[in-house]
Amino acid sequence: MAKQNALAPVNTEAIVGGFTKAELDTLKATIARGTTDEQFALFVQTCARSGLNPFLNQIYCIVYQGKDGPVMSIQIAVEGIVALAKRHPQYKGFIASEVKENDEFEIDMVTGEPKHRITTMQRGKTVGAYCVAYREGAPNVAVVVTADQVEHLVKGRNGQMWRDYFDDMIVKHAIKRAFKRQFGIEVAEDEHVPAAVDTVPEYRPRPDAIDVTSQVKTTASEQPVQTAQPAQPEDKIGRAHV
Repeated sequence: MAKQNALAPVNTEAIVGGFTKAELDTLKATIARGTTDEQFALFVQTCARSGLNPFLNQIYCIVYQGKDGPVMSIQIAVEGIVALAKRHPQYKGFIASEVKENDEFEIDMVTGEPKHRITTMQRGKTVGAYCVAYREGAPNVAVVVTADQVEHLVKGRNGQMWRDYFDDMIVKHAIKRAFKRQFGIEVAEDEHVPAAVDTVPEYRPRPDAIDVTSQVKTTASEQPVQTAQPAQPEDKIGRAHV
């Protein structure tokens, strides 16, 4: 009888969102270092609700000193946005790349078909980037971002990152904007984005579009380019090979 009435062992390590106490301690000491207890709780809850994994660089937070104390900015990385889009049953991949001043580049903004050729190793400076996001049963969404449209980011709070890794950052920015339009992934921004960044009319997704914790403030946080839409789901991001 005593055995029948014995309580089942409780896993005291299981906390919130699947994080163990050890994992929470690691987050607090690394990715979320400098957060207050309340800010850390918000970050953990955001991770849990969105299903994004900070250990996979899908979501992270930046703490900076404001006039009234530490301020936390929760940022969903491009890796997190792509992870969210891949959950959509109509996801069909994307292509993206930076464009340099000596490249040959044109794009049909209606069909979303880019033509990007590298004809010399002396490509010159980066003048922009683009992304085309594909979705079954929906128009292709093409976004072009020019270098002058991200000047405010180069001069902003994450300016050093933009200056050190400009090519990667501008490509990721284009991906973020294209995925927002194609899949309805709403990520609030605390950085101003000029309206001219998005140059095609917004396609209204179906009601099953993914919505990421609209209550949280976030900021804008790589294989050869092809000119045809991929036949099977695949992602192409980064510099084209020559």
